[in-house]
Amino acid sequence: MKTTSSNNQYAAANNVLICIVSMLLGYNIYQAVYHPEKSELLLCIAIVIFTSAMIRKYETKKMKNE
Repeated sequence: MKTTSSNNQYAAANNVLICIVSMLLGYNIYQAVYHPEKSELLLCIAIVIFTSAMIRKYETKKMKNE
């Protein structure tokens, strides 16, 4: 039985990008709650949308066993 392995060169970059954007989003939500004048939620939402589009474009696709 074959096991599928991902050879997608963007998989590691996607994981790093998700991690960074998650940290930024969490920090900005914290700022919005406790220090609203320092919050940049609109910029963070734009980054989340951009990240989502990039991950959908370069997502890892599993190979089908034939």
